[in-house]
Amino acid sequence: MLNYADICGKVGELMNWNGKFDGLAFGGDYNPEQWPESVWSDDYELMREAGVNLVSIAIHSWAQLEPEPGRFEFGWLDRVMDGLHGADVRVDLGTGTATPPPWMARLYPETLPVQEDMTVLWPGARQTYCPSSPVFDELSLRLVEQLAHRYASHPALAMWHVSNEYGCHNARCYCDVSAMAFRRWLEDRYVTLDRLNDAWGTAVWGQRYSAWEEIMPPRVAPTFRNPTQMIDFRRFSNDEFLARFRAEREVLRRVTPDIPITTNFMVIRHFNELDYWTWSEEPDFISNDHYLSGADTNPHRELAFCADLTRGLAGGEPWLLMEHSTSAVNWQPRNIAKEPGEMIRNSMAHIARGSDGALFFQWRQARAGSEKFHSSMVPHAGRESRVFREVVELGGALRKIAEVKGSEIESRVAMIYDWESWWASEAECHPTIDFNYRDISHAYHHALTASGHTVDFIAPGVPVGDYELLVVPGFYMMNEQDAAVIRDFVAAGGTAIITYGTGVADDDDHAWLGGYLGPLRDVAGVSVEEVHPLRQGEQVTLDDGGNADVWTERVNLVTADSVVIFDSGPVAGLPAIARNVSGSGVAWYVAAKLDERSVQKLVDRILDEAGLAAIERPPSGVEMVRRKGEGTSYLFVINHSNSAVELSVSGTDLLTGRTGPVSVAAGGVGVVREEDG
Repeated sequence: MLNYADICGKVGELMNWNGKFDGLAFGGDYNPEQWPESVWSDDYELMREAGVNLVSIAIHSWAQLEPEPGRFEFGWLDRVMDGLHGADVRVDLGTGTATPPPWMARLYPETLPVQEDMTVLWPGARQTYCPSSPVFDELSLRLVEQLAHRYASHPALAMWHVSNEYGCHNARCYCDVSAMAFRRWLEDRYVTLDRLNDAWGTAVWGQRYSAWEEIMPPRVAPTFRNPTQMIDFRRFSNDEFLARFRAEREVLRRVTPDIPITTNFMVIRHFNELDYWTWSEEPDFISNDHYLSGADTNPHRELAFCADLTRGLAGGEPWLLMEHSTSAVNWQPRNIAKEPGEMIRNSMAHIARGSDGALFFQWRQARAGSEKFHSSMVPHAGRESRVFREVVELGGALRKIAEVKGSEIESRVAMIYDWESWWASEAECHPTIDFNYRDISHAYHHALTASGHTVDFIAPGVPVGDYELLVVPGFYMMNEQDAAVIRDFVAAGGTAIITYGTGVADDDDHAWLGGYLGPLRDVAGVSVEEVHPLRQGEQVTLDDGGNADVWTERVNLVTADSVVIFDSGPVAGLPAIARNVSGSGVAWYVAAKLDERSVQKLVDRILDEAGLAAIERPPSGVEMVRRKGEGTSYLFVINHSNSAVELSVSGTDLLTGRTGPVSVAAGGVGVVREEDG
């Protein structure tokens, strides 16, 4: 083992996470324990060829690090750390706590997670632990302490990677241990049973509680379960995972105060188990895992949405794409391989929207196990493969654009995003199963990006600041404070787009009385009397030639003017879109799920009226995003279309070295240092 103190000299000099390596981060998850040591030297050589400068290791290695309780084996990890250092590769070192070793389930079966029907989830996969288990907590922190002391001064250590994808497979545990923890959480939240009974509406169906011990997690019941109880259990579960992260983080900070700490979020279309706004201030920097859906015909739209949302969680600061795929994944019903050039476009799209690097799962494609068909930087076909050639090409491209590191994005448009509204909107006994919170947000995000705007996401209740346009999509569960922020923004001269499904209930999931929109009725100038969901496949027409499906509302105008009217359907003749002047600003209300063309038409009209029309609108199928540094502007042009594009913007394309007007080939990428930055 190397003498790290001699190599490093002064150890622990404080630096920003993205100052741990030159340029942008490039690499991925590395699992050398899956391979003979004879393969490791080949890995290091291939990493040099590809330009890898950062890898994540030991994420699922608890069983290798502690094969028996209290007996630690670090020799293999010492050799890996030393080998990576020799190859000039920095390490994002996992704490290993994402998956307990099999001996934990054998000795402490009470640590296993339990489903809502009380089925125990057994070892044989990953994340087989109850997040409320004090035994898991104690044993995991013991491992973290050992790792922290062992590698505190290692020159390869760049950052700590706490656990992995919290809540991905064990998001909610319904065991008796969790039940006790849930009761403690409820007592802290409500203090008295009277307050809890009121919040949960337990007068309905005779559910009133007379003792804390009577309360259980929302396990399987004869029929629909209490909706506020279910929301609270999701809040509790989120907080339990956050407590686990904080506990590990505090050990690491105590032992290695100068090493930045992160954990990989999953800001991805299908995952909503955690409220990431409550997590956003906890890591030293935000990192995210993102995977495309093979069923999505326009996956780059979803990628743009998630990358912008991740940047919002980072408060506009640079973040890190910790995982994405070089080609196919392994866990979807149909795992579609990426087309040539798609992996590079995907990586550049994340960087365009604020990531200071592009990492993958994983470095070398596994021979065995559930992830053997998950693509990797070095695939089963080896070095002589399309995927590895593109990996090398991407590494070269990232070196060419290294100067964009640390630059940020400026936006005039913000969108409120609320995980709790997403949770509540999915509850049982709602107007229609077809209401989809993410679809509403996606629709308006895409219309704005197609109009040439990059969207910043903000949390509910956060002052809107200097933005000029605010989008409020499907903000189902809204309190007075959240509404006051929106009212103040519009009154001060801002423009807001408020959609259907907003202001339906308060924080306890109690319906607002006197008409939906609740505390936003005054700023929108309308009151929503009744929801009229549509039958599956049914569409209604609008008097401007547009269409809507899924959701319509009976809207009463108070001070607003009708802009578009339902031409058919259950509320024919009533407003579909209304506009209201409130203070110095304007609020638009949309009472239906408009088709894509109608959303785009509306957004363009509002942008034009607000003086926000883009100087240069991106051609169809092309993303244009600017990152700005000190006195310099970088325009990313990502061409998803089948035709080359010519843009009037001038500068130097960092990828080709060409100057003058921008030309980007079909399926290509340009990164232009603009002359007038």
